[in-house]
Amino acid sequence: MGLEPWDELRTALHVARAGTVSGAAASLRVHHATVIRHIDALEDRVSVKLFQRHAKGYTPTEAGHALFETAAETEKQFEQLAARLQDMQEGISGQMIVTTIPEMSTLLLPAIAEMMRQYPTLKPCLRTEARVLRLEYGEAHVAIRAGGKPQEPDNVVQSLGELSVALYASAEYVERKGVAATDDALISHDFIASSDKDSRAPYDHWLTKHGGNVVLNSNDHATRLAAIKAGLGMGFLAVVQGQAEGLQQVMPARADWGTTLWLVTHVDLHRSPKVQACARLLREYAATLTETQT
Repeated sequence: MGLEPWDELRTALHVARAGTVSGAAASLRVHHATVIRHIDALEDRVSVKLFQRHAKGYTPTEAGHALFETAAETEKQFEQLAARLQDMQEGISGQMIVTTIPEMSTLLLPAIAEMMRQYPTLKPCLRTEARVLRLEYGEAHVAIRAGGKPQEPDNVVQSLGELSVALYASAEYVERKGVAATDDALISHDFIASSDKDSRAPYDHWLTKHGGNVVLNSNDHATRLAAIKAGLGMGFLAVVQGQAEGLQQVMPARADWGTTLWLVTHVDLHRSPKVQACARLLREYAATLTETQT
């Protein structure tokens, strides 16, 4: 037997959370008689007791707990859908969540700053996580990803070009250890590298294959950058970042070190004004990153 209408299920969920009819009625802004009527109707509909009634209120039964777990997930999906619909109506304002890999976080700050200048009512949020945020669940509006072309269904994927990556070191490190003219010479050098054994970065694979003395591993890009600047070892950086940090390029960018960048949006929000505005700015800025070939 079906569990419609949704109002009855939502009312019961509020009772389970509040523990009382009056608490649920207050949160839903309805009369307590409406709450009781919804609960009775829902229990009749499913032919199962969902609550134990007692002097202090209502406690979900085992069946009630099972039903409310599903109801809570359904409620969350409704809220995410409502947020998407609201996003489409707001125009270029409100929250704008951009997600990318940690290595790209500082590179995107100029684009975020331009976004804030052009659209003062927009509230950008930059989420940098190794985990791939799910656009279909509303975890982000726009994603910039690296590597192979994203294959998730219902996403709009656009290439942003190739991000050049070169090998960098501090002036102090180069003075102390010298430079490596050939790949074979790199064996005698110290490297700062990722501690992620499952890293998909091309330069991590290259380093594993060609060797080199890894003196420091870290899963945090900011820590790796600080270690390179401190002279602990050499490391791979996007050319635009290596230049901005004033580091010395030990070896120039190579095709097998670089990676493709992708701009990803969900089809439901792709045409919304603020996603379009954000995507335009990110495309324009990415062009300045991928054109840097030094």
